[in-house]
Amino acid sequence: MTLENYKQKEKMKGKHASSTENRRLVWEYVIWPLILEVNRNYFTIQEYHKKRDTVCDEKDIFPSKIAGGFVSLLVKGIVVREKNIYSIHYKLIPYMRKKAHLDYGTVIREINTKK
Repeated sequence: MTLENYKQKEKMKGKHASSTENRRLVWEYVIWPLILEVNRNYFTIQEYHKKRDTVCDEKDIFPSKIAGGFVSLLVKGIVVREKNIYSIHYKLIPYMRKKAHLDYGTVIREINTKK
């Protein structure tokens, strides 16, 4: 999906669908690429800001949209905060070790399955 298609679709969506799209956007463009880049299951707020700013410039997205998606990932428990460090849910670590492409749908299924 191109960025233009994404922006057009979002205008037609309701509140819940927009929140999901913001989470998906942040996960697939910011958080997961950052995790693979730093090659560990956590990142600092400074690393996040640097990646966020790069993505905002490249994709022409407002930082407020990214911020809303990031907070939503925190609320869902996909990203966890401990003091100044943010980490991904423990069930996602094997994907990180394999350097696999991890889309948002897989993330949701993975953290919601009982094992």
